[in-house]
Amino acid sequence: MRVKSSALVMGLYLLFLLLPIYWLVNMSLKTNTEILSSFTLFPQDLTFRNYVVILTDPSWYMGYVNSIIYVTMNVVISLAVALPAAYAFSRYSFMGDKHLFFWLLTNRMAPPAVFALPFFQLYSSVGLFDTHIAVALAHCLFNVPLAVWILEGFMRGVPKEIDETAYIDGYSFPKFFVKIFMPLIASGIGVAAFFCFMFSWVELLLSRTLTSVNAKPIAATMTRTVSASGMDWGVLAAAGVLTIVPGALVIYFVRNYIAKGFALGRV
Repeated sequence: MRVKSSALVMGLYLLFLLLPIYWLVNMSLKTNTEILSSFTLFPQDLTFRNYVVILTDPSWYMGYVNSIIYVTMNVVISLAVALPAAYAFSRYSFMGDKHLFFWLLTNRMAPPAVFALPFFQLYSSVGLFDTHIAVALAHCLFNVPLAVWILEGFMRGVPKEIDETAYIDGYSFPKFFVKIFMPLIASGIGVAAFFCFMFSWVELLLSRTLTSVNAKPIAATMTRTVSASGMDWGVLAAAGVLTIVPGALVIYFVRNYIAKGFALGRV
């Protein structure tokens, strides 16, 4: 009886989670007339026009291209900075290390709105406004502390004797770090990359504030669906479905790393 109750609760919970996604897909396959005129669980007049609009209109599909570009740049930069920083926190004790570690996390706790105006003025002054690198660097303020915190936990779980043995065997630090140490914390790198990707992919305020045309992300593009004929609900729903796909693919490829992160108690 308890097993059946648990299964029922889990089924209802999954239904609750999947209902918005189903309704989004349902709307993306309808015309605006059908969306506004009647309540239907399935498209009565199935159409793929909404997806065709997004995949053929540069103002739409370039939003996905821009988002992928700056998100990829942010993940690479965040990991490149966080890996040596996390190694230092996990292997050495120095004056103010605990305070510095806590200060990094306080940056992650602050809302993006706090830094929108300083970043806008700074990047406008140095000519980085409306560029991919501007958004990537702005997101590093939030992703680097998170990546350092995650990676430090994984690195602390690797015995220091491995470092000492590698030095005795004649490994230089770069060679040891790349060939021996990084494979040992591959799960941590995967988890950190996942969280960096997800934050940068869904963040809207900074990416919209720091771009206008050339680097405008899909999240900002989706806010311009109002036209003279009204709100284009079908195209907006189709854009939402396509926006979910990259995140779902990332979750699929790093699912094992995330599971290991939960098992190690760091995620």
